[in-house]
Amino acid sequence: MSDGPFISDISFRIWDIRYRYRESGKIIDLTVEDTWRRVARALAGVEQQDKEIWERRFYRVLEGFSFLPGGRILAGAGTSHRVTLFNCFVMGEVEDALDGIFEALKEGALTMQQGGGVGYDFSTLRPSGEPARSVGVTASGPVSFMRIWDSMCATILSTGARRGAMMATLRCDHPDIEIFIAAKRDPGALRHFNLSVLVTDDFMRAVRKNADWPLVFPLSASESTGEVVERAWSGSNTPRRCKVLRRVGARVLWDKIMQATYDYAEPGVIFIDRVNRMNNLWYCEQISATNPCGEIPLPHYGACNLGAINLTQFVRRPFMADGDLDLEGIAATVATAVRLLDNVYDVSHFPLQKQANTARASRRVGIGLTGLADALVMLGIRYGSPESFMLGETVMQAICHSAYRTSIELAREKGAFPAFQADQYLAGEFIRSLPEDIVQGIRRHGLRNSHLTAIAPTGTISLLANNVSSGLEPIFDWEYTRRLREADGGFSEVRVDDYACRLFHLQHGEDASLPAAFVRAGEIAPEAHILMQAALQAHVDNAISKTINVPAEFDFDSFRSIYEKAYDMGLKGCTVFRPNPVTGQVLLANGGAVEKQCCSIEREAD
Repeated sequence: MSDGPFISDISFRIWDIRYRYRESGKIIDLTVEDTWRRVARALAGVEQQDKEIWERRFYRVLEGFSFLPGGRILAGAGTSHRVTLFNCFVMGEVEDALDGIFEALKEGALTMQQGGGVGYDFSTLRPSGEPARSVGVTASGPVSFMRIWDSMCATILSTGARRGAMMATLRCDHPDIEIFIAAKRDPGALRHFNLSVLVTDDFMRAVRKNADWPLVFPLSASESTGEVVERAWSGSNTPRRCKVLRRVGARVLWDKIMQATYDYAEPGVIFIDRVNRMNNLWYCEQISATNPCGEIPLPHYGACNLGAINLTQFVRRPFMADGDLDLEGIAATVATAVRLLDNVYDVSHFPLQKQANTARASRRVGIGLTGLADALVMLGIRYGSPESFMLGETVMQAICHSAYRTSIELAREKGAFPAFQADQYLAGEFIRSLPEDIVQGIRRHGLRNSHLTAIAPTGTISLLANNVSSGLEPIFDWEYTRRLREADGGFSEVRVDDYACRLFHLQHGEDASLPAAFVRAGEIAPEAHILMQAALQAHVDNAISKTINVPAEFDFDSFRSIYEKAYDMGLKGCTVFRPNPVTGQVLLANGGAVEKQCCSIEREAD
């Protein structure tokens, strides 16, 4: 397929299945240009003036896949469907009482019914074996209730609702942490969840000192006996008195987390103290969960509003010695994209009013990038080289600074986000790292959006854009097979070609040897993955979803050291994937079968 913007069959099929507007079986979007026009018109419609000008500008950045908004936006904006345009949410506190638990379950079901992925922190539920004195029974623990969520998700999906993944987090000092760590050892358990451990700075210090680590839970009003410590617990803005239920070796517990991740790819790790310390809204939020893929840490009832700049569309003279990247074009596209995403808040439905209130108080957006690895090879730069880190940081800095400058102008035009408090906001650690003109602009005019940058996996929308490399990930392979969920819910296997590889062969012939800059994920050292993530993280105020791929034969000590290096380099989280008998392989090259895996395209909230 070569006519129009689609150069691969799978990209056309992704659009047709997921984003093409149909009404009562009738096709409304005859072409992908109709989809872009529908989205541009709907989001420009909230402008108080110059609607037609903004519609043209929005269309221009969508055209040719230069800017890829979140999948919910592409699928829902400008349609008659009463759906949310936000891909994911973090839900409210799970109250440690049966009615509170099932209220949280209901809220999650309503959110997933509209296509939103959900994240929960289950640390507020008392550990298994502890008495629930008010009703005279023994608590079954967080993981037992997570199984109910997993069944709910499966049921919602069976109704034909759009797929939404789930994230579950648990604190590293919760007494059921070992049960949580081992929860997905069974291949059939909790398959609709991603799991992450909330790792604190105190815990990492204890690991390195080989110290004992207390496992604790907040005291109820009637409890006063036993050893007590203070902890900044989930769901509380102030430290709470917690009883020590038992102690474990911190290094032993850390090794259990690492061994589980080594054996079956979960749980991931979120360095939660760093997340909260770097949060622009540190003064009015406490964060203990993320969206399902981890790139947006959110408060209770917070929402994801994401989009990615497709770097392949800004490479000038690809595969030529004088090729370069159009940074001015990227910055200009970002400026339009920020306004487009900001308008989503005024167009979208929300499953719950609490979500609308929280989301509109901060108006978070997350502009990121995709196609980084393809852009690098188009410029003759090998992923993992010092030049690749420098270019990655340069691009992300350009995206970040353009986004903040645009949000300042939007605040001057439309008003700052409601939770903005100048002195506290400007004292934030990330904000203090911005150029002085941006800091002063925020001081004078405020900011329309509390957060502006994030790097998401972009699995589906990168496939839509002719299979550019996903997010900041390396190229998986030049060609491979992956599963595609069809409109009827079944699966088919589709051959996929990498965008840059296809472009090179179009220019130089099918028999031409690939230049040295072409490198696959399996050929890149884990340290290079971390260095790339760290280079970009400096300009990301939300977070980054990144998977470090290692081979099955990778030794355990080296595997464990990746996470420790990630912590030392200032990352907010880390996920390492090693093929294993429980999870299988996400993708297989050269026509191999594709196994279903938690963060695969079949599971992501597209």
